[in-house]
Amino acid sequence: MGLILRAVAVSDRGPARENNEDSAYAGPRMVAVADGMGGPPAGEVASEIAIRVIGELADAPDPASISSPLDALLDAVEEANRRIHDEVQAQRELDGMGTTMTAMLLSGDRLALVHVGDSRAYLLRRGKLTQLTTDDTFVQQLVLQGAITADQARRHPQRSLVTQAVQGQPVTPASTVIRPVPGDRFLLCSDGLSDVVDDELIAQALRDVPDLRDCAGELIELALSGGARDNVTAVVADIVEVDEA
Repeated sequence: MGLILRAVAVSDRGPARENNEDSAYAGPRMVAVADGMGGPPAGEVASEIAIRVIGELADAPDPASISSPLDALLDAVEEANRRIHDEVQAQRELDGMGTTMTAMLLSGDRLALVHVGDSRAYLLRRGKLTQLTTDDTFVQQLVLQGAITADQARRHPQRSLVTQAVQGQPVTPASTVIRPVPGDRFLLCSDGLSDVVDDELIAQALRDVPDLRDCAGELIELALSGGARDNVTAVVADIVEVDEA
């Protein structure tokens, strides 16, 4: 028996945006979210580059046999960073563009996670929700310093000010390896969702809506009905045991 991800990605432009700068990937070994910045069309260019690199890694002949999934993901961040730099050099009007990048790669019984920016990864295990990533934002630094609460950070006027992104400059991704178990449910989302929907409602949707697409759609609707003004993207993925024979 082996493990795979059953995953779906759902995205909405939101009521106040002319375009969608979010990009996402959902496959049996890889899930990812990238939230572009720099204004149209630059933000969507950057996020599409990041997800294109992720797709190339996922399309490897046998991603399940990658000896170090974490190193592979870190290399993917560097490759996305290099391509964004090259794109800016080729088109100077794109200067300043960048993207968040939160991705997971399943290899055997290990699930590697890398994270840059303020898109998030959550794990629902046995009904308990855990946030797996820490936002690279100014307000998160205030939370860690005890200057404001997490609830205050959600409404802070500078909550979208990221302290690092994948934008062609040196970057230090956060990374970890998880030992997933069948029944685990993961959520990767852009800040258009997590800025609006609190953890209790996120956990409730992940617990109570078994169908992956319906669950992702419910999370998007919670964000939109809660007043989201940004693009909103959710990738929901279940760890499933399958017969490898």
